[in-house]
Amino acid sequence: MYRPPKKGSSQAYVLVNYRYVQAVARAGGVPVVLPALSDRACLERYVKVLDGLVLVGGGDIPPAAYGEKPDETVRVMPRERFLFERSLIPLWWKSRKPLLGICLGAQFTNVVLGGTLIQDIPKEVGTKVAHRAGKRGTWHEIRIEAGSLLARILGRRVVKVYSHHHQAVERVGRGLRVIARSADGVVEAMERVDGGFGLFLQFHPEQMKDPVRKEIFSSLVRAAAR
Repeated sequence: MYRPPKKGSSQAYVLVNYRYVQAVARAGGVPVVLPALSDRACLERYVKVLDGLVLVGGGDIPPAAYGEKPDETVRVMPRERFLFERSLIPLWWKSRKPLLGICLGAQFTNVVLGGTLIQDIPKEVGTKVAHRAGKRGTWHEIRIEAGSLLARILGRRVVKVYSHHHQAVERVGRGLRVIARSADGVVEAMERVDGGFGLFLQFHPEQMKDPVRKEIFSSLVRAAAR
């Protein structure tokens, strides 16, 4: 995750919530945090060397990326990160290596594959389900499609998940299908349809307790080991 310099400073940072790192490590993987570099040779090296990829949460994708004007609630992600992930996602997708997209990571994959987003859930969907209640987030249930990758991983079809977002998938991108929704119809999970390991979650498993957290990240690590 790229953080641009603050006003009056020239220092930019590469940061990631440590819970993502812990979740990968506890699942048996070796976590590596990637700098947001858009150099083509660097991106191709990432894809060649790494075995699996976690796309983490963050700010909002510029709505122009999916052909819309921004709602007043949109808080756009840093340009450097946008350019980096916009270039990395299609390369990684083409490689067919295991990919886990979380919150923004799921949304960005959807946009790269031609999908669109709900720019603000309270305005466009309503408040029947709270998806982001203050800075600490909130919890709600999701229903998972039988036989889907997520249902096989968790061994259940109803799960209470940690949620902290105001946007979500609207039109689903090419090569993806919806496999879970919340009670208000908001997309909570998608999977890749061509048989490769691709799991895209609107909720935050890294913030949840085991066994859900461990089962999800372990499935990625096992797929990467294969």
